[in-house]
This record gives sequence, C-alpha cells and structure tokens, in this order.
Amino acid sequence: MNKEQKTAFIGELSELLEEANVFYLADTSALPADATTELRRSCFNNKVTLQVVKNTLLAKAMERLTDKNFGGLAETLSGPTSIMTAEAGNAPAKVIKAFRKKYNKPILKGAYIEESVYIGDENLEALVSIKSKEELIGDVIALLQSPAKNVVSALQSGGNTLAGLVKTLSEKAP
Repeated sequence: MNKEQKTAFIGELSELLEEANVFYLADTSALPADATTELRRSCFNNKVTLQVVKNTLLAKAMERLTDKNFGGLAETLSGPTSIMTAEAGNAPAKVIKAFRKKYNKPILKGAYIEESVYIGDENLEALVSIKSKEELIGDVIALLQSPAKNVVSALQSGGNTLAGLVKTLSEKAP
C-alpha cells in the first residue's frame, strides 16, 4: 500500500468513524477461513459490517476526529484488529457472543457506543444487554400506555359497579 492509498484509506476510516455512532474493535485473528466466512455471514444477517483494518491507519483516523472522544480505544490497537459497525448498539455484541459459542474468537478489544467507551472483553455481557433506541422507545410507550389501559379496563369491567362506587363515596362524604 503506497502513501496515497494509505491517505485515502485513512480518509475513508475517518468518514466511517464520523458517521458511526456504534463501532466495536475486535480481534478475529487465528480463525480458520470457513469460520471467518461464517462470521462475516452472521454479521451481514444481523446488519453489522465487519472490516479488518491496520492499527496505525485506524489510530490516525481517530486522531483526525477531534470532535469525538474515543477514550482509551487507541491504546487497544495492538495485534490484528477488525472494526464492526452497526446501527443498534448491542448488535455486534450479540454477534460476538453467539459466535463464541462455537469458536473462541472474536475477542472484544473495545467499543464506542453513542459517546460511551467500553474497553476490554469483560464488557461483552453488559454490551449485549444494552437496549437499542427502538427497544427503549417501545418501553417508554408501554409505560405511558399502562395507566391509561388500567383506567379503561376498570371502566369497562365494572360499568354498574362504578355507579355504585360513586354513590357509596357520595354517601360517605359529610
């Protein structure tokens, strides 16, 4: 790779990191070719992109982006590194966890999710349990609907009882 190609690739990586709100750095080395193909297929099926990158080029791309704080992610760049990007914060973690049931790789080096940085493979379980934006919106809607549903069901279930309840309450009032 000549200097012009490296500069172009650093520009592409910078653009990728600028646009991505979610990316994971993982070690996928020492996987057999068929396992790597299986991992790529799993990523594709889960809307995760997987790309092997050179550490020095990724570090330079990170340096270019002064508006994002990547924390200690640059320090994790040793050995083979793959970058996994996705829309959902937990999608790459779910792919890694499912894939590790069969193989001992990929190993999570670090993750950047909506301005939060996670470093180390021990964070994988926490990352799997992160809810996506759509899941959080669904939870909020369900919480907002719950009281209204309770009132409606109470009104529907005891049409006659409601009148009796109002009468009883009015009789108890002084």
